[in-house]
Amino acid sequence: MLSKMKIGFIGTGVMGKSMVKNLLLAGYEVNIYTRTKAKAEELIRQGATWTNSVAEVASQSNVIITIVGYPQDVMEVYLNDNGIIAHANPGTYVIDMTTSKPKLAKEIYEKAMEKGIHALDAPVSGGDIGAKNGTLAIMVGGDEDAFNQVLPIFKAMGENIILQGKAGAGQHTKLSNQIAIATNMIGVCEAIVYAKKAGLNPARVLESISTGAAGSFSLSKLAPRMIEGDFDPGFYVKHFIKDMTIALESAEEMGFSTPGLSLSLQLYKQLAEKGEADSGTQALIKLFDSSI
Repeated sequence: MLSKMKIGFIGTGVMGKSMVKNLLLAGYEVNIYTRTKAKAEELIRQGATWTNSVAEVASQSNVIITIVGYPQDVMEVYLNDNGIIAHANPGTYVIDMTTSKPKLAKEIYEKAMEKGIHALDAPVSGGDIGAKNGTLAIMVGGDEDAFNQVLPIFKAMGENIILQGKAGAGQHTKLSNQIAIATNMIGVCEAIVYAKKAGLNPARVLESISTGAAGSFSLSKLAPRMIEGDFDPGFYVKHFIKDMTIALESAEEMGFSTPGLSLSLQLYKQLAEKGEADSGTQALIKLFDSSI
């Protein structure tokens, strides 16, 4: 049973840290590796086992989960000589939960198959709140048999867990998610600033509009942070720029125009240039409200 197997987890940042905590709470043994060991000390105290390299995680785990920063990090972790594919044992399940390129997910799947390794791409949505609460939406690409085998593990981290299709389908689904969020974030910022300029209490306005047709995660979870001046990252500006860039490139490859996505990417790049790359995505309101 996979429930008795040892999970390797690479990448214990804002999202990964909470995901590991939920795996530990569910009773799984978890090997962890991240670039800076100091950032993993809390997880080690809670029962996770530190490993010294990606190769060590790969060779000592039956299921390996990754959530790292950028596609180049995914390539390094999976495909270099010291990476997962080179050191994982046949029969291992590898799950990349980074938002990355669909083409790269397919490449990892094919390389894994050659070694008898089962690969899934399973990016997530729900931010730091969803990771902490174990309520992430998990969008999966890969083989149905592999998906069914690791489904109990997914259930320890999320609630809305759907196999979307073959390898790469999870990434395409996440990019659809990010496209939907991109223009929504602009609308949320404009709505809050409009309410303020109209002399209204923005927090009270949210009480009215969050449960109506305008309702969204961004409006109900991130708008209050905007109003409170809380710009700590639940999801980094720099990572959202990465996601939108991948989505734009993928759309262009399919001959599809995305003007809303293009505008949002342009605005977030402006925000990053102002020194906000490590802020949460809700910091976008700073471009609209000169009083912040």
